[in-house]
Amino acid sequence: MQKKWIVRESNVEIVEGLTKTLGIDKILVQILANRGIKTESQARRFLRSGLEDLRSPFALKDMDKAVDRIKRAISNREKILIFSDYDVDGITSCAILEEELKRLDADVGHYIPHRVKEGYGLNLGAVKLAHKQNITLFIALDCGIKSFKEIESLNKHKIDVVVVDHHQPEKGRLPSAYAIIDPKREDCSYEFKGLAAVGLVYKLICALEESNREKYLDLVCLGTIADVMPLVDENRIIVKRGLSSINNTTNCGIKALIDVSGLKDKDINPGRVSFILAPRINASGRVDTAEVSLKLLMSRNYEEAKQLASRLNTHNRLRQKIEEGVFKEALNLVECKINFKEHSIIVLAKEDWHVGVLGIVASKIAEKYFRPTIIISLKDGLGKGSGRSIPGFHLFDALLACSKHLKYFGGHSYAVGLSIEKDKVKEFATDMNNVVKERIDLDVLKPVLEIDAQLPLIFLNHDLIGKIQDLGPFGIGNPRPVFCSHNLTIKSPAAILGRDTIKFWVTDEERTYEAIGFGLKDMAPYIVPFKRIDLAYSLTLDNWQDANSILLEIKDLKFVS
Repeated sequence: MQKKWIVRESNVEIVEGLTKTLGIDKILVQILANRGIKTESQARRFLRSGLEDLRSPFALKDMDKAVDRIKRAISNREKILIFSDYDVDGITSCAILEEELKRLDADVGHYIPHRVKEGYGLNLGAVKLAHKQNITLFIALDCGIKSFKEIESLNKHKIDVVVVDHHQPEKGRLPSAYAIIDPKREDCSYEFKGLAAVGLVYKLICALEESNREKYLDLVCLGTIADVMPLVDENRIIVKRGLSSINNTTNCGIKALIDVSGLKDKDINPGRVSFILAPRINASGRVDTAEVSLKLLMSRNYEEAKQLASRLNTHNRLRQKIEEGVFKEALNLVECKINFKEHSIIVLAKEDWHVGVLGIVASKIAEKYFRPTIIISLKDGLGKGSGRSIPGFHLFDALLACSKHLKYFGGHSYAVGLSIEKDKVKEFATDMNNVVKERIDLDVLKPVLEIDAQLPLIFLNHDLIGKIQDLGPFGIGNPRPVFCSHNLTIKSPAAILGRDTIKFWVTDEERTYEAIGFGLKDMAPYIVPFKRIDLAYSLTLDNWQDANSILLEIKDLKFVS
């Protein structure tokens, strides 16, 4: 799909001012300004980004109550149960809190629901187990903000509940928990709302004992990246320091996972976490039980951890096979049932799709067609679904408007989960489409490529690439900088690398560089010497055989007539 290029305009006053006060390149200042960093203090904080810049955990509503209750439980030898979600955010949250509470000599255990058998969130089975085991403190991680009935039931059993969640409360309502740590609650004045659940648990651990600020950052980083949190503000600090911790980790589970994933001695960056490590940790919860992943991350024996990591590799291969089948069937349904002139959202439902891969498939469909997408698996008259959105559209708010059709729903702007009766799916899809049409600008349904600056190739050098890397880690909210150069001449035919990658030379008559396009094999016949193109790209280095040469990583291209 042809992308609309938006080249960000330079604010001369801001760029000139910051260039002078900070003593850095104008291109870097332009990149910072494009990310909303427009004052000297903001820029210095961004460039420094140390743990000392993290806010006090006690600025979070109810943090003091949660800490006091946990300390009392430890002191009185009360039994504590941690209940967490089965995704990477939930698993890492559980791992660091359980390990920390055990270190503080707490009597603590955990409960992770089965994705297929139990689904997301608190359930009455866990309530009964807590009562049976004489639990007096129940800590819900990465869930609980909408578990009104279950928390009320825990209260009736004289069990106090602490909720640590980052999901959006339903219309401002809060469950009757002893303490609720969630920056998205309306009465919480915490300035940064984008922490993952594991980030909030890290805050809780820091509140329990301030000396732990350096500890667990490898796991906090994993959960933050895997949950697709914006890499800005505190998340950027956590991930920047956390990636360093992962690359030098002493965690046997992470080390074993890196080794069996083929990443030994390679730099672990956000991309490798997102596409290699996180899917393996998630895989056990998708096709088996998340207990395998939790045991891996809490292992203190490398040989045991390596066996567990190998199991995750096997689970991941099975997950990929299942996902491929569901994705193909979903594509067929799109072709048969979706009319893009009429449908602003894609809602697909089919019997017996594996619920463990619905979110991944929804994400791939949304990316391919650039429409918010909800994928629903039907069984015994009930549907379980996952949804993914596109930039500029708040999917959770849309679900709120259609909540009369749903048995349960939760999530945030980009990702949601839901359950629905089969006979309500058609009406739900119609109403969702109407809501999307009312709330979305048609331009949002066209993919946009935001470009940081237009540059002549002569501006490109190794020093610039090194300084750009210092602005990372890159991800949602802090994307890798994209530049464009106009009216370049193609110097060579496209060489095809692997299955779908092309590589060719371009020049502006002053400088000549190689360009690489991942997933652009279909463009190869059109890459003909002497043709002219406008090129949008990110800067990287080609380290093949230690060449260390500048490479233009293609984000889009347009032929010049």
